[in-house]
Formats: sequence, structure tokens, C-alpha cells
Amino acid sequence: MAIQLLISLATLGISFDASALPLFARQTGQNCVACHAGGQFPELTPYGRSFKLTGYTIGSRVAVPLSIMGVATYSKVSDTSKSDNPFGPQGDFLKNEMPILATGSAFLGGKITDNIGAFIQWTYDNYAVAKPEGGFAGHSNMDNVDIRYADRFVSPSRDLIFGVSLNNNPSVTDPWNTAAAWMQYVPVPSPSSYQFIDGAAPFPGNSSGSNVAGVSTYIYLNKLVYAELGTYRTANGVFSPLSAGLDNANTTNLQGADNPYWRFALTHEWGAHNIMVGTSGNIAHIYDADTDISDPNNLGKIKSTGVDAQYQYILDPHTITAQLAYMRQETNYSVNTLGGATAPTTFVLADGVTPVAPVNNSDTTNTLRAKLSYVYQARYGGSLAYFNKTGTTNTLNQTSGYDPVGCGGTVICNASSIRVNGNLSGNPATRGMTYEAFWTPVQYVRVGVQYTAYSKFNGASDNYDGFGRNARDNNTLFLYVWGAY
Repeated sequence: MAIQLLISLATLGISFDASALPLFARQTGQNCVACHAGGQFPELTPYGRSFKLTGYTIGSRVAVPLSIMGVATYSKVSDTSKSDNPFGPQGDFLKNEMPILATGSAFLGGKITDNIGAFIQWTYDNYAVAKPEGGFAGHSNMDNVDIRYADRFVSPSRDLIFGVSLNNNPSVTDPWNTAAAWMQYVPVPSPSSYQFIDGAAPFPGNSSGSNVAGVSTYIYLNKLVYAELGTYRTANGVFSPLSAGLDNANTTNLQGADNPYWRFALTHEWGAHNIMVGTSGNIAHIYDADTDISDPNNLGKIKSTGVDAQYQYILDPHTITAQLAYMRQETNYSVNTLGGATAPTTFVLADGVTPVAPVNNSDTTNTLRAKLSYVYQARYGGSLAYFNKTGTTNTLNQTSGYDPVGCGGTVICNASSIRVNGNLSGNPATRGMTYEAFWTPVQYVRVGVQYTAYSKFNGASDNYDGFGRNARDNNTLFLYVWGAY
């Protein structure tokens, strides 16, 4: 029934008028395949990268610079039986095996002047808040924002693009899909049955996250060298539109404006091939979520440094893209976070006597992502992705454990454990593969299926949560229909 509904939605998408192009296609007069590799959003071709780097200004300004996007989805978690939720397994896997209309976005932007353009995304999540009494409440907020000034200087010996961007997400400015803001490309619905799909699995990420406020400057020289430098601050005051829709608890609060982001890449094009190798990083002096920012003891520091590479072969009817991204993240916790880490002191090791190790002052994680995709005739495609997250073991991150106090002092058990997504080891190690196939029946409609398989989750292959749940129990089938206009 669910699959039939998704196919029906795809069929409805076929009625879209192919001449009524979304925002940037209307502006440039180009088909999707001109900007997007194999026609698949958001992966860019060399022309698409040029369009972005020159400030979204190629082409003619359109009368209504607006597009919309919507996603319908279905998910099925492999094993939902290992749950002691009082509402049954459905309490831990909301909307499992139920098709939903997940999210929708509105896009505003394109060419404003010959040198100024924009990409602005506002997103509505139909399942943003799970109500205690059952059901959901929708919520909307500002998503990605990238407003640019750009100019291009061409001479017989030089081709230089220079630009400045006001944006709310470090790396949203990046023209390659190995960037933290773009490598995760299928929207992730909010219900808990989607917590193990590929989009929710580990990805390299920047320190400050999104919905902050920053200005970055970049150059692209002779289609060979790309360099960008920016700095970020809290999106409040005059910058509050960059975090519009978020309450205080979900607002990222940074200390001052000394939170730098950098990006450097070398790239080369020859014939149907193009390649890039690069590095990037971000340092964020960040306050603990929903805490008093006047208290310096709530301030921590996160530093991210990464390397990445991308190869593309684009020659009709074939498109091949290979991506590799690695990010090392060092987290120094705030004084109050460390001082408040009291819950794990009730835990002991499996012998029932030995206390768990003291809390670390800092942690390091390493996240690797690799992906290979192929598209034929800009219509049929598939991909294979690998993810592997490793890091330090820390009692601070242990949410499950053996608790003699919680068991009345007589039996060692896991009374204080968090089920399903709990962590018995205090280690973040998570590893797996995602297999994907997709079909684009018409321009701006994509039907896809992903299967994400885990060999490790939250530091273990077996019994990672203290309730006997294994990594493979989280394997998830995910179907989506993605349409835009």
C-alpha cells in the first residue's frame, strides 16, 4: 500500500509542465543537466559551479524568483521488537511503515543585479514536534541562506572570480558536494523511524552548525585554485533573519565573531573529466544549548579540520561521480558540562563493582564518508556510500550502563539505560553502507529507494544500548518521492 502511494505521487509529478522550470533554470534557460550532474540535485557540474561562484547571476532576472520543493517518504526499520516503551515499539519508531508527506521548502533568489544574487531556503517540517499525547505539530524555519556579491575578471592570462557571501551555514557557499552542507542531500524527516536512514547516519560536519551568521570572501583563479575565508557569530540582532523560526533552545550561540571558517581546493578540468582535492575547517567558541550566555562556564570550543576530494565524468548519456570526505573534530567541553556530568557515576562495569572511568575533558571524533554514483541518460541512477565514525571513549557520552542502585542494590541490570539510541560503551563508533537506486521520470521529480545497513552503532556491533539491541537491527529501508517546481 505504501509503495503504491509513493508511485502514485510520482505519477502525479509527471503532470508537471516541463517548460515551467524551477528558479535557476528559468533564469538561465538551461535544462537541469547543465547545472546538476546527471540532472540530480544538488550535485553540481562545472557550469553549475560557475553559476554559483558568480553569485547566481548568469542569465536574465525573472519576474517571480520563487521555487517550491516537497518530499513524500516511507521508512521501515529492520527490527522494532527490542523495546520496552510503554506505548509499544511504535513509541520508539514513530510512523514506521507509514507513508508521510515529510517536508516542504520554498526557495527565493537568483539574479538581483549583474553582481548580486541569492539562494534563500525556508523549510516546513510536518513532523517537527512529537506531542506527548500523540500526534505531531508542524514547524517552519529559515534553512540555507547564501547572498552574494561576485565579479569576474578575464584576460588572456587570467580568469579570476571574486566574491563575498553573507550566509548562515559554513560551507553552504562551497561549490562541491563533498562540503559538509551538501554531502547529505536527501531531506531527513523528523519521526523517529527515520533516525537510522542514510541522511541521519554520520557525515563530516562543521563546528558551528547552521543558522549562524557569517561573512566569507572567496576567489577562484584560472579554474584551478579556490580559496575562501570567513568568520561567524550568533544570528541575532540585525542578523536574526538568518535563524528565523528557531526558539532560544534551538539557537546556536557563539562567542563574539571570532569563529573562523576556511576552505582551500585545487581543481582541474579536461575533456569530460573534472577533479578536485581540498581541505576545510571551522573553529567555534560555542555556548551549551539553551544556557545562560553571560556565564563563561557554559562556553566550550569545537575545532573541525578535514580533507576531501571529488571526481566527475560527464559525457551524455553517462555521469559518474566519486566523492571522499574526512573530518576530524575536537570538542573541549564547558566547565558546566563537565561539572554536571553526574548521571554516569551510578554506572559500574559488568562485574557489578568497578566504577566506570572518569569523564574526559575533551573528545575527538573522526568521520569518513565515501560515495560512488552513476546516472544514465539523466534518468536512471544508483549510488553506493560508506560511512565510518570513530572517536574517543568518554563516560560523558554513556547513556546506558549497569546500575545496581537503580536495581535495588541486589541485581546488576540496565535500569537507567536509554533504549534504542542509547550508548552502553561511551564510544561513538558507527559504521555502515547505503545502497541507493533512483529514477527521474520527468525533470524535477525523483523517485528513490535507499537501504542503509549498519555493522556498528554507538560503539558496538551487539547490545550497544544495554537492552540487547544490535547494530544490524537499525538497518532501514527508505523510499522517497522528491519534486520541485
